[in-house]
Parts: sequence; structure tokens; C-alpha cells
Amino acid sequence: PILRLFEAILDRPQSLLSGDHTRSITVATPTTGGLMKFVKSTATCLGCRTPLKESNKGAVCDHCKKNEADICGQQIDKVNQMQTQFARLWTQCQRCQGSLHLEVLCTSRDCAIFYRRRKAHKDLIEAQNTLERFSEAW
Repeated sequence: PILRLFEAILDRPQSLLSGDHTRSITVATPTTGGLMKFVKSTATCLGCRTPLKESNKGAVCDHCKKNEADICGQQIDKVNQMQTQFARLWTQCQRCQGSLHLEVLCTSRDCAIFYRRRKAHKDLIEAQNTLERFSEAW
């Protein structure tokens, strides 16, 4: 349907959907060696994303301190949603395995749920670590 719109304007409307301009090339940035020895990661404010000073051990900057309870509530909601998603994927893997009482031993690289469960677990751990930044401040 989209190609019909461009047939009147272009000779070959298929060239819009394929070619060099549609490719995206990603270059992996190194985490060790070279200049990365001199790079230091800093925590950012969860409200406005500004880098926090080393003396500030909390989750938000001084400017966002008045909204800290709202930001914390949003982070708690985010963690709860991720926990629910991970629990559903975990239960689905347990059903596939045939036991709801044992740990999932699935390492099937062909299963799409395996990768979704692994990503959900990784995201959940990251969100929990972010939520722990609030406990340092409170």
C-alpha cells in the first residue's frame, strides 16, 4: 500500500525500502583497554539524568529532591512489573519442563522464551539495583 503512494513520484519505489540507506551499522565500544582505562562511569539522577556528584550517594540530585517520592514510586512500579513478567516467563518454562516445583534447567537455544526469560532476569536485576539507590538515601 505504501508503494502505491510513491509510484507517481518515483520510477522505482522499491528502492525506498531496500538499499544502503536502510542498513544500520553498529560499532561495539570497548569496555576495557585503550581509552576505557581513563573513563569513569558516574551515577545519574533518576529524575533529570544529570550526573551526580561523588558526594551524593542518593538516587536523585538536589534539584529533583522534592520529587524523590514520586520517582521512587515509579521505580517500585517498574520493578513490580518486571518481577511479574519474569515470574510469568519462569512459570511458562517450568510448565514446558513438566515440573512446577523444581528449578528450570532449560538451556535450549532454540526456545524464544529462554532468551526472553534471560533478558527479563537481567533487566530485573538492573532495576532492583537502581531501586537500592533509594535505600542509601533514606
